[in-house]
Amino acid sequence: IASLSIAERELGVITASTGNHGQSIANACNVFGARAFITLPENANPLKVNAMRALGAELIFFGKTFDESRSHAEELAEKHGYRYVHPVNEPLLIAGVATETLEIIEELPDVDDIFLPLGGGSGVAGACIVTNAINPDIRVWAAQSESAPAGYLSWREGQLLQSPMATFAEGVATGSGYQLPQEIMRHKLHDFVLVSDDDIRYAMGLLIEKAHTMSEGAGATGTAAAIKRKNDILSKKVVLVITGGNVTLDQLTGAISVYQAR
Repeated sequence: IASLSIAERELGVITASTGNHGQSIANACNVFGARAFITLPENANPLKVNAMRALGAELIFFGKTFDESRSHAEELAEKHGYRYVHPVNEPLLIAGVATETLEIIEELPDVDDIFLPLGGGSGVAGACIVTNAINPDIRVWAAQSESAPAGYLSWREGQLLQSPMATFAEGVATGSGYQLPQEIMRHKLHDFVLVSDDDIRYAMGLLIEKAHTMSEGAGATGTAAAIKRKNDILSKKVVLVITGGNVTLDQLTGAISVYQAR
């Protein structure tokens, strides 16, 4: 957003999001004085909706899935001339998100493994770029729900694929792979882990009890993957990236129930 001209800022920026990316764009537009339009699925997380509104974004609800709302954002950008920020295939976006991994290495230079949830893939792609440049021995792990595995399937098969999605964790609920992050991940990602939705719920409960950290489903997906692959990271220094805490009461209740039952 900082790179946009005054005219572009005044006309407006548009993107699509299930919530977290939208909050970051809304915040950046607020800081740099740009209009922000964000398309969201009709069933978007109400906590994320309120946060984006509080940041001054103009919200447009369209479709039942992220990909439907993304297509609508692209149509509106072409129709009105807004600067379209692709939620994934945007080099400057990936560069910005990558700074979180840079900060991790600056604060913990001897880190061995980094686990991140994957929705579209910008965060994981950014982590791959940074670790490859600074210390290729650091292993980057991507994690996704097996109820929305398009990113994993695209990475495994080496081509962009689509798949059904039924996960409750809206931040990782994407129905297709995306070209730019997949190209980066294909050569630099250590491994990709699929976890069940109940694995994610368990991880949410574990984070609450052991780390006193409130995480939404997508945010806990990397933790769920680390638990699943615990034998691979014994005695390692591991970072679990928690990407959001916008959890509804129903989701929290479900997570605690699964955690207590195991």
